[in-house]
Amino acid sequence: MRTVDIIHSKRDGKELSSEEIAFLVEGYTKGEIPDYQMSAWAMAVYFNGMSARETADLTLAMARSGDQVDLSSIHGIKVDKHSTGGVGDTTTLIVGPLVAAAGIPVAKMSGRGLGHTGGTIDKLEAIPGFAVERTTEQFLAQVREIGLAVVGQTGNLTPADKKLYGLRDVTATVESIPLIASSIMSKKIASGADAIVLDVKTGRGAFMKSLDDSIKLAQAMVDIGTEVGRETVAVITNMDEPLGPSIGNSLEVLEAIDTLGGRGPAELTEICLELAAHMVRLGGKADGEAEAKELVTRLLDNGEALAKLKQFIAAQGGDAYVAEDPARLPQAAHRVDVPAPEEGYVAAIDAEALGITAMLLGAGRATKEDKIDLAVGIKLFKRVGDPVKKGEPLAELYINREDSAETAEMMQRTAAAFKIASAPAEKLKLIYAVITKDGIRKL
Repeated sequence: MRTVDIIHSKRDGKELSSEEIAFLVEGYTKGEIPDYQMSAWAMAVYFNGMSARETADLTLAMARSGDQVDLSSIHGIKVDKHSTGGVGDTTTLIVGPLVAAAGIPVAKMSGRGLGHTGGTIDKLEAIPGFAVERTTEQFLAQVREIGLAVVGQTGNLTPADKKLYGLRDVTATVESIPLIASSIMSKKIASGADAIVLDVKTGRGAFMKSLDDSIKLAQAMVDIGTEVGRETVAVITNMDEPLGPSIGNSLEVLEAIDTLGGRGPAELTEICLELAAHMVRLGGKADGEAEAKELVTRLLDNGEALAKLKQFIAAQGGDAYVAEDPARLPQAAHRVDVPAPEEGYVAAIDAEALGITAMLLGAGRATKEDKIDLAVGIKLFKRVGDPVKKGEPLAELYINREDSAETAEMMQRTAAAFKIASAPAEKLKLIYAVITKDGIRKL
């Protein structure tokens, strides 16, 4: 085969064979195909797309380009969950223990945060002593023993995807649905899961800003899962405002503890129960969504999910007593209220702007090399639709740096993220649709 012929075929809108796609991925990973040819191919895909079969072949080729995790030593159906990223998104810390408490093994590899979105691994590192690095044997043994482990991604997981993503980032081809879908799903397939639940965010604080694009991405990923024999469900959820009121690593750990203790915010709790119910159904512990929802709700109410969180933290070397004493988590030196500039109703909250503000406070990274402050962040007091009086706190900043000018700027940025109107605004819809191999069910 010749790379130029593969580029030519895709440029003309033709469907590539499985062999051609495997040749392309293997050659690029080994350095035998240069960046300029892979760039041309990516641009051809950007304009002409890929069929469901092509996208599945690309996913499998990237999954096979590096290490693959063998979960066969773990009894039961292993179900993984992935979020496309958002602000105040603490779902993994809640859903993982909840699903494990239901008897579904969760062997999860997660990433760190970059830009305005937070990373699960960073949040877990806010727990004193928690170790996110584990050998493969330790990882598997922990899941066999307690049903749950969450670790950082291995260095050689899907190297083809890492290399291709870096190229797409500088060639204006990141937004290609087949390339996004195969990038996400290749890591899920390589991680060894039998079934996958996807939390696809849509809105201002999400990667996919429009509902139509979010549905297209979700459908593409469900199609990939179907093609490669992994039952996959995608839930389209709102990210026009932060999911939970806490933005920042230590703050989000505390929020997860509160939620598993039955004291969490309603919106975060609702979405976590929805995601967990789908995982429980795919894991064979319930016959339908209603039965699965009843089971996970019961585990949340009776304390078993919170007990599983404590067991999980202890198993990875962390201080499980943070669940009883939140002061054991990293604490910010100062708290500053952000007052409402006028009276009215919260009509909109810019989730992306708040995520960037939290990053600037030190809770996130602008580049991969940045160090983060685990204690800082933002706590919101209002959601869209809530009434507000002038001078009433919209949010509270958790800060460590004593810089009055910087604090004033962060207060201004936070206040500007809230749009206040004179007329009441409707509460935002939390879940837009559920997509399975059988089709789209809009809610």
